[in-house]
Amino acid sequence: MAGAGVGAAVEWLASVAPDPDACRWEWERNPQGAALLPAGRRWDVLILPGELGCPTFDVLTRLIDRPGPVLSDFGNARMGFFVPPGTVTCRVGAGVRGAGRGTWAVVPYPGREAAGGVRRLIPPDGSGTLADATLLELAIDEAAAGRAESGGDGRGTAGRGC
Repeated sequence: MAGAGVGAAVEWLASVAPDPDACRWEWERNPQGAALLPAGRRWDVLILPGELGCPTFDVLTRLIDRPGPVLSDFGNARMGFFVPPGTVTCRVGAGVRGAGRGTWAVVPYPGREAAGGVRRLIPPDGSGTLADATLLELAIDEAAAGRAESGGDGRGTAGRGC
């Protein structure tokens, strides 16, 4: 992501913080390059276990080029898909969690590689693009069906980051 896109992404993410200026200050000075942001205002985060998240990511990125921001921990044990607010109240399943209204999410600074435990597979573009909840649901179902058929661990190898 280049200059203007980074600025727009920073502004979009920081706009949900109780104090956007303090959020930007923290991002600039935090060696981990991450901030704790409230979910449920502009986005929720649907958190999948890696064995389901990686194949879901692979399916989703085959269906659409820009599905919205996606985060992962460095071991791909968990993946977070940014979805419209309210989505996490509608989607539950084994191992699937959500960060919605009243919760907080660790979000890396969009303009540099994160040094902490969270990385971006797809950074925010600043326009507010989020994963379409219905399309994500279909990708989760297809990934789960593929895992069941193959009997594998589901960790994707062909995707853009898993």
